[in-house]
Amino acid sequence: MIITPLLKLAVERNASDLLFSVDAPITIKIDGISKPINDQRLDADSARRIADGVASFGGSWTFIILFSVVLIVYTAINHALGSHAWDPYPFILLNLFLSMLAAVQAPVIMMSQNRQDAKDRLRSELDFAVNRRAESEIKGLALKLRLLGDKIDDLEDALRPAPGAPGPA
Repeated sequence: MIITPLLKLAVERNASDLLFSVDAPITIKIDGISKPINDQRLDADSARRIADGVASFGGSWTFIILFSVVLIVYTAINHALGSHAWDPYPFILLNLFLSMLAAVQAPVIMMSQNRQDAKDRLRSELDFAVNRRAESEIKGLALKLRLLGDKIDDLEDALRPAPGAPGPA
């Protein structure tokens, strides 16, 4: 999920419309130009979903505990077998497996991080667009308040008696 539907709607519509529909066209207006949000680089194809899954599992406590158990069992079996072990004490084969795992896992995790970075970048661009729209609306409200203040001042001046004119009796 690139951006929640509510955030998409917040950019395109007023916030009051958010509770009624989440199936709006996915576009954003920046400086009066409508831009589609559907960025195909961010769509999750099977390779990217696998990368996200590997990164998610590889960074979990489940992986750390499971991998620690596997390492302990591997070394315990090889140590218990003594001279008949398939990978005696320096555990050269184990080191090879760990190096291969790291060589494969690191780029997969980086792919997932790059994809997450692209999602975050798009989300920040949308936040910026929402902030610019809010700023524009606030400036418009401030201008209207200033105009109302000027009109009230004009009405006060019109109702105030002129100097030297007879006051209310």
